[in-house]
Amino acid sequence: MNLYLQTILIIAAAAAVGIMLGGVISYFFLRKGIEKKASDIIKDAEKQATILKEKRMLEAKERFLQLKAEHESYTAEKNKQLNLAENRTRQKEQSLNQKLEQIQRKEKDLDHAKNNYLEQLKVVDRKNEELSKMHQRQVAQLEVISEISAEEAKAQLIESLKGDARTEGALYAKEIIAEAKLTANKEAKKIILQSIQRVAVETAIENAVTVFNIENDEMKGRIIGREGRNIRALEAATGVEVIVDDTPEAIVISCFDPVRRELARMALHQLILDGRIHPARIEEVVEKCRKQLEDEIIEVGKRTVIDLGINNLHTDLIRIVGKMKYRSSYGQNLLQHSREVANLAATMASELGLNPKLAKRAGLLHDIGKVPDEEPELPHALLGMKLAEKYKERPEVCNAIGAHHDEIEMTDLLSPIIQVCDAISGARPGARREIVEQYAKRLRDLESLALSYKGVEKTYAIQAGRELRVIVGSEKISDKEAEVLSFEIAQKIQNEMTYPGQVRVTVIRETRAVNIAK
Repeated sequence: MNLYLQTILIIAAAAAVGIMLGGVISYFFLRKGIEKKASDIIKDAEKQATILKEKRMLEAKERFLQLKAEHESYTAEKNKQLNLAENRTRQKEQSLNQKLEQIQRKEKDLDHAKNNYLEQLKVVDRKNEELSKMHQRQVAQLEVISEISAEEAKAQLIESLKGDARTEGALYAKEIIAEAKLTANKEAKKIILQSIQRVAVETAIENAVTVFNIENDEMKGRIIGREGRNIRALEAATGVEVIVDDTPEAIVISCFDPVRRELARMALHQLILDGRIHPARIEEVVEKCRKQLEDEIIEVGKRTVIDLGINNLHTDLIRIVGKMKYRSSYGQNLLQHSREVANLAATMASELGLNPKLAKRAGLLHDIGKVPDEEPELPHALLGMKLAEKYKERPEVCNAIGAHHDEIEMTDLLSPIIQVCDAISGARPGARREIVEQYAKRLRDLESLALSYKGVEKTYAIQAGRELRVIVGSEKISDKEAEVLSFEIAQKIQNEMTYPGQVRVTVIRETRAVNIAK
C-alpha cells in the first residue's frame, strides 16, 4: 500500500514538474512572439509617423506659399492705390499752383485797375471843383443882375409850382368825384346782378311736419301699441307729436324743431326695420338714433366746408354748420341760406378786388348764432361773433358776423358785403315766411318758460303749441308738487304770453325701478 502511494506521489510530482517546465517553455516562446509583434507595430507606427510628418510639412509649405502670394498681391494692390493717390495729389497740387498763379495775376491786374480808378477819381474831383466854382460865379452874376438871392428865387418857384399843382389837383379830384357819382350806382348794381346770376340756387320753404311713409296700415297698430303706449313713449323720448290718422300708408310727425322731427323719423325707421316695438325698445332706439344724428350733423358740416373750399375750421364750428341743416330762418333753410350768402360774398369780393376766401368763410359763419346749444339773451349776430372769437377766427370775419345786422360798427370792407349778401339771399321772393319763424319762436318761448322752474328736466311743446308737456324728476318733485307746478306754469303762460286758443299743460312724473339679473 505504501508503495502504491509512493508511486502515485512520484507520478504526481513528475507531472507537476512537467507542467511547470511546459509553462516556462511556453512563456518563453510566447514572450518572444509578443516582443517581435510589438517591434513590428512600433516600426509600422514610426513609418506612418514619418509619412504623416512629411505630409504635414508639405501642407504647411503649400499654405505658406499661398499666404505669401496673397500678401504679395495685397501689397501690390496697396502700392498701386498709393501710387494713384500720390498721382492725384500731385495733379491737385499742380492745379492749385496754377490757380494760385492766376489769382496772383488777377490781384496784380486789380491793383493796376484800382490805381487807374483812383487817378480817374482825382481827375473827376478836380473837374467837379472847377464846375462848382464856375456855378458859384454864375449864381453870383445872376444874383447881381436880378437883385435877389438864389434861395429867394427857389422859394418863389416852389410856391408858384405849389399853387398850380393845388389848382390842377382840385380840378382833377372834382372830375373824379363827379364821374364816380355817375358810375357808382351803375357799377354797384352791375356787381350785385352778376353775383346773383352766378350764384342762383333753388328756394325751399320748410314746414313744421314730416310725413313718414309705411308699407301697410297694419304697421300703424303696432306703432300705436296697447292703449297708445308706444306713441306716448316715442313722444316722450323725442318731444314730437305723432299723428296716426286715416291717411293711407302715412304717419305725420309734427314739431317746430326740425332736429326732433328728424330724430323721430330715424327712430321710427329703425323700429319698423327691427320689428320690435315697445316702450323700452323705443327709448333704446331713440338714444342710438340721437348719437347717429349727431354724427350725421358733423358729416354734413364737413361736406359743406369741403364743398365751399374752406380750410382750418374748428371742429365745433363744423358741428354748428351741420346743425344749420335742421334749422330755418323765417321758413328758409339756414344751411342753404348760409351757403348762398357765402357764394354771393365770394363772388362780390372777387369783383371788388378783396379776398374771396375770407368773404366765403364769413358768409358761411354769419348766422352761427342762430344754432346755439342753449338759448341766450344776446342777438344772434353778437352771439355768432362771440363764438367766432372763441374759436380764434380772424378779426375781419368776427366783425362781419357781428355787424351784419348793425349791432356793432363795421371796421372792415368785408362787413358791408356780408350784410348786403344776407339781404339779397333773404329778399328772394318766397325765400322766407315770417309766420313760421314767429310760430317757432312762440313754441321755444313756451318750452323755455317751463324749463325755468326747479325740478323740470325736459319740456316739449306739441300740437302746434296747444299742449305743453313737462317732464319732471320723480326724486325732486312729489305728486302734489306736480299738480301745483302744472297750475303755476299755466298761470304764468296766461299772464306773460300771447297765444291763440288754449294751452294745455301736462306735467309727467314717472318713477322707475331698474335692477340687473346677473
